[in-house]
Amino acid sequence: MQFSRANWKRLRLTGDQRNVCYPHSLQFYLEPPSESISLIEFESLAIDRVKLLKAVENLGVSYVKGAEPYQSKLESEIRRLKFSFRENLENEYEPRRKDHISHFILRLAYCQSEDLRRWFIQQEMDLLRFRFSILPKDKIQNFLKDSHLHFEAISDEEKKLREPEILASSPSLSGSKVDLELESVYKIPFADALDLFRGRKVYLESGFAYVPLKDIVAIVLNEFRAKLSKALALTARSLPAVQSDERLQPLLNHLSHSYTGQDYSTQKNAGKISLDQIDSLSTRSFPPCMRQLHKALRENHHLRHGGRMQYGLFLKGIGLTLEQALQFWKQEFIRGKMDPDKEGCPFRHSDQELLKQKLQSYKISPGGIHQILDLVKGTHYQVACQKYFEMIHNVDDCGFSLSHPNQFFFESQRILSGNKDIRKESIQPETPQPKPGVQKAKDASSALASLNSSLEMDMEGLEDYFSE
Repeated sequence: MQFSRANWKRLRLTGDQRNVCYPHSLQFYLEPPSESISLIEFESLAIDRVKLLKAVENLGVSYVKGAEPYQSKLESEIRRLKFSFRENLENEYEPRRKDHISHFILRLAYCQSEDLRRWFIQQEMDLLRFRFSILPKDKIQNFLKDSHLHFEAISDEEKKLREPEILASSPSLSGSKVDLELESVYKIPFADALDLFRGRKVYLESGFAYVPLKDIVAIVLNEFRAKLSKALALTARSLPAVQSDERLQPLLNHLSHSYTGQDYSTQKNAGKISLDQIDSLSTRSFPPCMRQLHKALRENHHLRHGGRMQYGLFLKGIGLTLEQALQFWKQEFIRGKMDPDKEGCPFRHSDQELLKQKLQSYKISPGGIHQILDLVKGTHYQVACQKYFEMIHNVDDCGFSLSHPNQFFFESQRILSGNKDIRKESIQPETPQPKPGVQKAKDASSALASLNSSLEMDMEGLEDYFSE
């Protein structure tokens, strides 16, 4: 794969040549791309595929994989991001090219750790499963051949000869002769069907497994997982050479952790939030990460630098003006500094028991807590946050993919205000009780005079990012 600074001209291929390049809407990505692309397209393709894989993850834990809602929503996401997904569609060369190149770019970004590799493999497998499920039956044999999977469909006569054994050994057919007549059956080497054999879900004879089409997807996915896992290991070995390119290193380092959603840095709601609303809004419309930072600030009157920057940008995004922000932070800092609680995403960083207690204090139902903890155990932190949103707003499906703290806030306010502007009325906040021994607030004028240089630097920092 080559990358160039200069403008590039793509090789123009006619219809037959394009079909040779990408004959199917899905592939095993056995051959890396060889054309030159610009760095701008490199980044654009990578970001779109990250969006796609995050959508795959979100839908996979929100719906039953393979069910109609899952299928239709995933197809909608693939269409929106302009990736390939169906056979027999015209003008599919560009979507298939995009799919091919973007996959290999993300290999570079997601081969860097075991956790990243595991996540990448799982989402790519789910994407392949969806595409395979909508692949026309008359295209399956060619796809298997092009993917170097030497599985051949047996003839109707051979299928009829083994009909009783295949029906008795294949639960997916439910013992129905009609199902078997309509279903293709593949003769596969025994070693490639071990998972089905262990579950006693396949008929074996003379070292071969006779696998119905409904079951072959499991074998295809196992082959894909094995090949992709090996490819990622090889990519990781060659990564130092790629990272030596100063143009690519920053992109690859940040790609796997990049935010790809809406830009909330611009203040569309400046002045619509008053300071006396913040406590009440924190319990109604703040995501857990910001709610935790707000609680730590109210209790300790201090946040570490990273926490101040995160929370400050969040407050800016929801509508605090520069003047309000300066007043807010000064009021807290003058009350004294204490050791802060651990800051950051509670789903990612909290102990399970501590997280459970926190969710209980947020009045989440036992069933909801169980669902959220299961998502956290599966490392689906972003989806766990989305489930929390649905729980506190009493909605079955929020209808969007949650990816930003400010998005959480604005969607919450949209629900609570009935799609109207954020209300100005102040609701009695659930303010934490002051800790024993904490000094009472001093007079503002004398307190501000005592602020040290560190505080002044913090205020300057606030002014900087509010003026961006």
